[in-house]
Amino acid sequence: MIYSMTGFGKTHFFFNGKKVNVEIKSLNSKQLDFNSKLPSIYKEKEFEIRSLISQELLRGKIELLIYCEQEEGEKRHSINRNVAMKYFEEIKELENALKLKPAEEYVPIILKLPEVVEFPNEEVSEDELKELYKCVNECIFEVKSFRAQEGKSLEADFKTRINKILDFLTEISPYEQNRIETIKERIINQLNTLKDTMYDKNRFEQEMIYYLEKIDITEEKVRLKNHCVYFLETLAENESKGKQLSFITQEIGREINTIGSKANDMNIQQFVIKMKDELEKIREQLSNIL
Repeated sequence: MIYSMTGFGKTHFFFNGKKVNVEIKSLNSKQLDFNSKLPSIYKEKEFEIRSLISQELLRGKIELLIYCEQEEGEKRHSINRNVAMKYFEEIKELENALKLKPAEEYVPIILKLPEVVEFPNEEVSEDELKELYKCVNECIFEVKSFRAQEGKSLEADFKTRINKILDFLTEISPYEQNRIETIKERIINQLNTLKDTMYDKNRFEQEMIYYLEKIDITEEKVRLKNHCVYFLETLAENESKGKQLSFITQEIGREINTIGSKANDMNIQQFVIKMKDELEKIREQLSNIL
């Protein structure tokens, strides 16, 4: 089974008159690229939270956002006007540069940004931390579920495309013998144009055999088939192995290219182009596999 690096999770909990929201977004990346925005009251636990998420999600461009909102009827918070105004001025600059909608409409969003809403003189209790970690774990579970669902779709697509490559490989076979005969006939016809030239027929036969062996694609076909089978086997393993699948894809591409360079036949070249097209679509999607 494979997992996509794309995922999203959002959960919340209520504690002491405030609503704490946790959001995790994951996109594809070659390495772990982690960014987080947390309220100041949780800053001292940021490293632990990052470690927890990193251990579970492993790889990708991961963004963590935690923000607090006041429960209806509660007025225990304060707004840090300096921070809010700084955000507002930056949005105004973007509005002018990108011709966005009026910056005033972004005020509800600004109120959710880090350090804008404060809960002064408040210490984080053990009970609140337990709720926070529970919420983070629920969010991680949502992201992993999202990744698994995306992975299923990609896995089905990969299987379809690899099987297409195997089908095209089978369709090449009928053209192989005709290709050999056509090449032999062409060489003999060219030789016959040299009417007054003497040549050693035995040596000619030897050179002909050597040349035909050089353009034989039997080994490449066998290796290509084996690589495709190995790709499908790796796809079926419990652990998601995006990097290993990428390596196998490189080997598949190498064999397809060699077949194309040896083909010397228009019909076979057409199948090579089709195989390359399917492989390129696999490569595009592999960049999003964990």
